[in-house]
Amino acid sequence: MKEKLNIIVTGVGGQGVITAATLLGKTAVASNVNVLVSEVHGMAQRGGVVDCTVRMGNVHSPLLTRGSADVILSSEPVEALRQLDKVNDETVVITDVNPVIPSTVAVTGEKYPKIEEVFKELKKHCKLVTLDAHALAEQAGSVLTKNVVLLGALSALDILPFPKDLLLDTIIKSFPEKYASVNKKAFELGREAVLSQREA
Repeated sequence: MKEKLNIIVTGVGGQGVITAATLLGKTAVASNVNVLVSEVHGMAQRGGVVDCTVRMGNVHSPLLTRGSADVILSSEPVEALRQLDKVNDETVVITDVNPVIPSTVAVTGEKYPKIEEVFKELKKHCKLVTLDAHALAEQAGSVLTKNVVLLGALSALDILPFPKDLLLDTIIKSFPEKYASVNKKAFELGREAVLSQREA
């Protein structure tokens, strides 16, 4: 394991960003790994920007310096792009391919950038991994598991300081038992999506 692991979880309100960061934090604690989790909210209501940092290992502050993120886990493409100041050439960005057009864009008449342009820009600065997390969550049985799909994708990078099975166990235990099979399938689908890309 690296001495420090810096993860940014980002997206918009209602996509389970804070829950995903919390689950990573809980798993680190269960593994006796030092961890600091912080949240930054934009608009509090659904649709506002939400960023969380999860720092593990030899860390003493929840704040990330410029270019110091190891992973950006994003449930929305443009929100990944907004984190460019935190990436370096080795940073892995995992993002859902589905845009969420904020209400501010509709009101102000601004245009949401073309997804192809967003991905092209990201590829210039980091290692980009894209997946249709929304479709995989639907396949698992609930669109609400999109954040679990992304955590499964993250587990496929083999950089977390704890086993994937412990992360999955933490996820399953954090929700009512009736959601266990859906969350397990979502996690596995996300993981498989990334592993299949790496093998291709």
